[in-house]
Amino acid sequence: MIDNPVPWPNGARCAAAFTFDMDADSLLHLSHPNDSYRLIATTSELQYGPLVGVPRILDLYQRYDLKQTFYIPAWCIEQYPDTVDAIVKAGHEVGHHGYLHEHPNERPRDEEKYWLQRSIEVIERHTGKRPRGYRAPLYKFSENTLDLLLEEGFAYDASLMGDDDPYLIGSDKGDLVELPSYWGVDDWPPYVHMSDIDFEMPIKAPSEAIIAFRDEFDAAWENNGLWVAIWHPFVTGRRARLRAVEGLLKYMLEKGDVWIASMEEIAAHVRTVTESGEYKPRVDQLPYYSKPIEVPVYPGAGK
Repeated sequence: MIDNPVPWPNGARCAAAFTFDMDADSLLHLSHPNDSYRLIATTSELQYGPLVGVPRILDLYQRYDLKQTFYIPAWCIEQYPDTVDAIVKAGHEVGHHGYLHEHPNERPRDEEKYWLQRSIEVIERHTGKRPRGYRAPLYKFSENTLDLLLEEGFAYDASLMGDDDPYLIGSDKGDLVELPSYWGVDDWPPYVHMSDIDFEMPIKAPSEAIIAFRDEFDAAWENNGLWVAIWHPFVTGRRARLRAVEGLLKYMLEKGDVWIASMEEIAAHVRTVTESGEYKPRVDQLPYYSKPIEVPVYPGAGK
């Protein structure tokens, strides 16, 4: 039991969210700007996400009456409007995930701001609603990201890894709810093997990979915590893998006392119980460092 658990709705033991990052082929065009058009097989694998994986995921959510969160690069919204229409029509949240899956911490502040705002415009135009949540592409949160999100009225972030449970990230401009991520509940390590994007992991059987996600859930349940899966339609949308996800979902429901909600709902609840004093989250002031640290030099170097 953790010392300061979030009081979840209706006395639930934990909160859970099945989030999907619908990157599609955006990341391929980002990493191969000059020859992505020649990478036909990899493009087909990535397009599997919006064309095959998402419809299958939406069917699963409908059968269990779930409303969840999809983080989608704005370019993908423009490229696959019918898929996004289906997500919105089914009542799911669309979160901000960059424009072309660009890495914020590799760009100057003005460029990061430009892509952030351009993507907000695309999301609002297509969904009718400004995004409330943000997940940095590849978790590449920059020293400027928090302040930019605050300026644009975001309610929460889902990029950082500083805790198992919700906390706040703050600056002199205010604070956001942080719903932390973690590579241990991301589907890339057990499943993704793509030489064209230099990520080649040994592929695990779904029956093996799902154990890690279940163990993380059990630990969250035992500690009144938060469990958030970071999955991708082109990865976990495959038949056998999504079948394993449905098995995990059944396990959760049978275990009981779990609140499965969208990330926006979870963040709103955390904010409410924080402001009422029922929950006292820790606050991380960002950025952690404002400039490179001075690395000590061995006095005998060069001798």
